[in-house]
Amino acid sequence: MDFKVSCALLSAACFIVLPLSANAQTSARVPDLKVEVNCKATQEIDKSLTEPQSYEACMNDEQTAQQQLGSIWTTTPETIRTQCYTEATAGGIESYVDLLSCIQMNGFGQPSAPASTLRGASKNRNKKQSG
Repeated sequence: MDFKVSCALLSAACFIVLPLSANAQTSARVPDLKVEVNCKATQEIDKSLTEPQSYEACMNDEQTAQQQLGSIWTTTPETIRTQCYTEATAGGIESYVDLLSCIQMNGFGQPSAPASTLRGASKNRNKKQSG
């Protein structure tokens, strides 16, 4: 098979399969994310910071975000859930904190504990919080 044809077929398959897998993750319940691995990695990365986060604190933040998502997931439009799921799992780093932040930034869910105060395994965990 020609290389160009193979690339075109692979691209077409990804174009079809990736949205389907994202939609499967945006059903009626909060998707299962693998945050444990990332919290362990975060602990190692954070050792060099002045305010490192422990594995336990990371997992606590992720569990808090997961619980908050449980109460808003079904009332959040599927397009927002799909978009936010894709963003929260990009680059192999899965985070309920990122998923909750995205949904809240899109105007859904009342932030009883705003996701911006949670660090967890978020890709943005080490950015300075304003306020």
